[in-house]
Amino acid sequence: MVLFIISAPVFSQKENTDWKEYAIVIKKNIYNDYKGMFREEGNSLKYPFITPGSSQYADVLWDWDSWLTNVALRQILADMGNEKASKDAIKYEQGCVLNFLEFGGMDGWIPINVKRDAVRDKIRPKDIYRTNMHKPCLAQHAAFLTELNGGDAEWIREKFYFLQTFVNNYVNHHRDRATGLYYWQNDAAIGVDNDPCTYYRPERSSASIFLNCLMYKELEAMSYLCERLNLSETAPQYKKNASELKTAIQEHCWDERDGFFYSVDLNLLPVKQPDTFERHSGMPRDWDCLIMRIGVWSGFLPMWSGIATPEQSERMVKEHFENEKTFNAPYGIRTLSKMEKMYNLKASGNPSSWLGPIWGISNYMVWRGLVKYGYEREAHELAVKTVKLFGKDIKRFGTLHEYYQPENGEPILNPGFQNWNYLVMNMLAWLENRPFIEEF
Repeated sequence: MVLFIISAPVFSQKENTDWKEYAIVIKKNIYNDYKGMFREEGNSLKYPFITPGSSQYADVLWDWDSWLTNVALRQILADMGNEKASKDAIKYEQGCVLNFLEFGGMDGWIPINVKRDAVRDKIRPKDIYRTNMHKPCLAQHAAFLTELNGGDAEWIREKFYFLQTFVNNYVNHHRDRATGLYYWQNDAAIGVDNDPCTYYRPERSSASIFLNCLMYKELEAMSYLCERLNLSETAPQYKKNASELKTAIQEHCWDERDGFFYSVDLNLLPVKQPDTFERHSGMPRDWDCLIMRIGVWSGFLPMWSGIATPEQSERMVKEHFENEKTFNAPYGIRTLSKMEKMYNLKASGNPSSWLGPIWGISNYMVWRGLVKYGYEREAHELAVKTVKLFGKDIKRFGTLHEYYQPENGEPILNPGFQNWNYLVMNMLAWLENRPFIEEF
C-alpha cells in the first residue's frame, strides 16, 4: 500500500515566537484561577479534593479528571514557587485518591465519580462486573503523589488493600483470557465518550487501545507502590501482569501494514458451537480478535505509555502524526482521523464528542509521547499549537472550553472548562526549557 505523507507545517520565525505572547495571557489567567479547583470535605466526601472546575463538574470528584488536573496543578505550584501553597495542596491531592478508596471493598468496585450526596449502596450497580467503573488511573494518581512525597507511600497504607482489590477487579473481570487484553464492559462513561471503537458496540467486545495503555501504566504503578510499602513479594506479580499486557498489545494491536496501534474487536463466535455447519470443523478460526482499523488519536498512546518500540514510534510519527489528511491539524491532533466516515465536529454534550475535535488532553498525551521518544521538533510544534489555541481562547473569551475545531481553533462547547486543559502549563515549562512535571 502506498502512503502519501503530508509534511507537518513549517513555522515562520514570527510563528515560532508569537506563542510567547499567548503564554503570558495563559499564565496570568491560570495563576489567578487555579484555586477554584479546590473543594473542602463534606457529606460523602470525607477528604478535601480537586474538581475539574467547569460549571457542570463544579462539586463532583471525577476519576481521570482529578488525576490529570493534579499533574497540571503541580506544575502551576512549581511555577509559582510558593512552598506554603504547595504544602497546603497536599491534602486536596491525596484526598482525591482517599475519597475514591472510601467507596472500595473486597470486590474491587470503585465509582467513576462521587457526588456529595452519594451513598455507596445506592450508586453501586446490581452487577458490578457488567458495568464500567473508575478508569485504571487510580494507582497512577497515588504513585504520582508518592513520588512527589519523596517516595513515602505511608499516606495510603491504611487503604491500600482497596486499591489492590480495585486493580485485581480489572485483572480478573475485565480481561479477555484468549488475547490478554482488557475490554470495556459497555460504552458508558469510558472517558472518550463516543470513540467509534467502543460506542454502540456490543458489551465486552471492545479491547480499546486507550483502556489497555492506561491499564499497562496502572499495573506498573501498582508494582511501584508495593515496593514503596515494602510489599516486596507482591510487587513482582503486578510487574508480570504489566509485561504480559505489553506483549499482548504488541501482538494484537500493532498493525504492521498501517504502522499504527488500533483497538481490537473481541466479538467473535466461539470456535466450538452447537449445530455448526460441518465445514467449520475442517478449519476453525485460529485468531482470537480482529483489528479495528479506525484512526483514533489514542493509537498514539503506546508512545505515552512506553509500549511502542523506537521503530514503531518512527512510523507513527512520520506516517500519522505528520499527516494533515488524517490527524495533524493547525491546532493540534484530531481525535478522529479526518478520513474516517464518522468524522464529525458538531457540538455534543452527552456524549462529549471525540469524533474529530481538538481536546487539550489528547494534545497533551500525544505530546508527552513525542517528548519521551525524543521527537523534539514535533513536540515543539504540538506544544506551540496548544499554547496558541488556549491563548487565543482566553484572550477572546476570558476562559477555556472543553473542545475545539481543528482548522481554526474556534471553541465548540462548554466555556469554563479548566480540568486537564491546565496541562498547557506543563507544555509551556518544556517550551521555556524549565523543569516540567510529569505524570507517573
